[in-house]
Amino acid sequence: MNRTSNKPNRVKLIVFDMDSTLIDAETIDELAHAAGVGDEVAAITERAMHGELDFSEALVERVRLLKGLSLDDAHVALDKMPLMPGAKELVDHLRSRGYKTAMISGGFTIAAERVGKNLGMDHVVANELLIDNGHLTGEVKGPLTEQGSKEHVLERIAERYGIKPDECIVVGDGANDICIFKMARYAIAFNSKPILREFANIVITEKNLEAVIPVIQSLESE
Repeated sequence: MNRTSNKPNRVKLIVFDMDSTLIDAETIDELAHAAGVGDEVAAITERAMHGELDFSEALVERVRLLKGLSLDDAHVALDKMPLMPGAKELVDHLRSRGYKTAMISGGFTIAAERVGKNLGMDHVVANELLIDNGHLTGEVKGPLTEQGSKEHVLERIAERYGIKPDECIVVGDGANDICIFKMARYAIAFNSKPILREFANIVITEKNLEAVIPVIQSLESE
């Protein structure tokens, strides 16, 4: 545990990142491999996730490299992405306990909507890749294109339930989750980059989301 713990008394909402958290892949890297620019995009992704590059700048740079990729080839690449082990079991457990779940991803609706539907998530928020004549244009739009924009999305979702962000639990893995880790009542770093761990209440290194279940149970018992 790397920060002072402020244990929740009544958590109603649990928020997840998608890439390398709910799925065992990075969406943009898979699209980049399909477009033949895997190495270039992976290098930018790694720098961004370690906090060495502004998220917005990194996003624009990487998406630009995807220009010309056909939508059909994009779907083929994304269909191969596996859920993170334990993702379905964890979300099913949360639903059985009455929690609302949200995915707030700097990734793309082309993947996030499918993953959210498969898991039965209550809310899915992601960016949209622009498409023209069946091909990616190399442009992106959406509510999560700026550094720290996850914060504003979390505020809006929490407001729908009449709660504050500091009554939520968040689970993530990268530098772009720092803003919501700072806001949340309890933050779980899941197989995360080192920069995120100092903002977490607990760090889980086991690559199975079922490891989150006993953490939730321990919070419920307090």
